[in-house]
Amino acid sequence: MADKEKKVPTSRYARAARIGRLGATQSVKQMGTRAANTVRSEEAGRAAMERRQFEAAEQLVTVLGTMKGAAMKLGQVLSFLDVGLVPEEYRAEFQVKLAALRDAAPKVAFKDMKKVIEADLGDRLSAVFSEFDEHAIAAASIGQVYRATLREDGREVAVKVQYPGVSAAVRADMQNLGMIMRIIGRLAPGLDTSALADEIRERVIEELDYELEASNQRRLARIYRGHPFIVIPGVVGDLCRERVIVTEFVEGQGFEEFKATCTEEERDRLGEIVFRFYFGSMYRFLQFSGDPHPGNFLVMPDGRICFLDFGLFKTIEQRVADVELHSQRLTHERRGQDLVTYWRQEGFLTGAKEMEPDRLLAFADMATGWYTKDEPVQLTPEIASDIVLGVSTPMGEHFARMRHESMPPEYLFGRRLEHLTLAVLGQLEARANWHRIAREWVYGDDPVTELGKAEAAWLASRHA
Repeated sequence: MADKEKKVPTSRYARAARIGRLGATQSVKQMGTRAANTVRSEEAGRAAMERRQFEAAEQLVTVLGTMKGAAMKLGQVLSFLDVGLVPEEYRAEFQVKLAALRDAAPKVAFKDMKKVIEADLGDRLSAVFSEFDEHAIAAASIGQVYRATLREDGREVAVKVQYPGVSAAVRADMQNLGMIMRIIGRLAPGLDTSALADEIRERVIEELDYELEASNQRRLARIYRGHPFIVIPGVVGDLCRERVIVTEFVEGQGFEEFKATCTEEERDRLGEIVFRFYFGSMYRFLQFSGDPHPGNFLVMPDGRICFLDFGLFKTIEQRVADVELHSQRLTHERRGQDLVTYWRQEGFLTGAKEMEPDRLLAFADMATGWYTKDEPVQLTPEIASDIVLGVSTPMGEHFARMRHESMPPEYLFGRRLEHLTLAVLGQLEARANWHRIAREWVYGDDPVTELGKAEAAWLASRHA
C-alpha cells in the first residue's frame, strides 16, 4: 500500500469526498438495479436488490474503517449493534466483515506512529523502552496498541498511540456526520440516525484526550483492585500524555478467538462477568466505562476477564441510579400505574396525552424485560437487535406512542451502556437468569451464582 493510502485524511472536504463517492456510487447502482428489475421476475428482482443492499453495507464498513476517527467509531457501533443492515441470508458473511472492522482496523505505518510517541514523551523511543515491537497488536478507532518493555524497570507494557492527524480528522467528521447518517439511513430506514449522530458528537471528542482516559482507568483500577474475576490494567502515570497512554500489558484471548473455541459453560460465565462489570459499575460505584464492545476485553489464561479502553467514561449522581433502580423494581412488580406516576414526576412522560399503564409496562418489558423478568434468557444477535430497534426506531411497535415523550439527558448515557452491553451479550449468545443477578443491586439480595458469591466476599472485604 502506498504511503498516501496509509495517511488519515484530515480535511473536512477530503473526508467528505470519500463519503460522497460512496453515496453516489451506491445510488447509481441501486437505480440500475431497480431499472433492471422491471424486466425480472419479482423473486429475482428482490434477490438482486438484497445483494445490492449487502454490497452497499459492506462498502460502507470498508470506507468507515479506512477513515478511522469518528467515522470508524460509527462503523464500530454498527459492528456490535447488528442493526439489521443486510438481509438475513447475508448476515453471516457480513458479520465476518464487521468483526474485522471491530478488531483489526487498518494500520498506520510505524514510522509515523513513532513520531507521535517521541513527540509526546519528549524523548527517543530507545531511551524509554528497552524493547518495542513495531507491529501493532491491536487497532482502535483513533489509535493503535503496541507491546513494549520499559527500560527503567523491565515491565511489559501496552502503548496506545493516536494516529497522526486523527484529532483534526475527528473534528472534520463531526461536520460531515450528517452526510454519513444519510447513507446509513438509506441502508436502514428504520434506524434513528439523528439520535445516533447526537451520541457520537457528544462523546467521541472525549476519546482524543488520553490523559483523561488514563485518569478514568486509574479510578476503575483502584475500585476493582483484588477482584476475583475482573482485572483493570494499571496505568504508568508518568508516561501518559494527550496522545500516548502506557499501561500494564495483559495476555489474553480476544472475543472472536474465545467464542470460536469456548464451551457453553464458559460462554455463559463470560456473559455474567460482562453483565456484572458494566451494570454493576454503574449501579454500585456510580462510574463506568461507556463503551462496551467485544474488542474491549480479554479472557486471561486464569479465567479472569481484563477490561480495556476507558476513553468514554461516565460518573452519575446517586439520584440518577436510584431513579433507574426504582423504575426496574416497578416494572418487575407489574406496578404500571405507579410507573406512570413516577415517570411523569421524573420528566420521562411529558406528553399531553395520559399514558396507559399497560402500554408503559409493555414498553418497559420490551426495553428491559431480559433482566427485569425472573426467568432464564438466552440472548442472541436477533433478540438484541429487536430490543434496540423496538424501543428506539420507527420500526418498533411502541415508537408512535413513545416518540412524544422525553428522556432527560442525564439518563441517555445509561441507555447507551444498557443497549451496547445487551449487544455484546447477544453476540456471545450468553444464557442466564439476568434478573437474579441484577437483584443484588436492584433489591440488595444475596447472590445466587458462584460468581456472585465470590464478588460479594470481595465487596465485604473491600468495605471492611
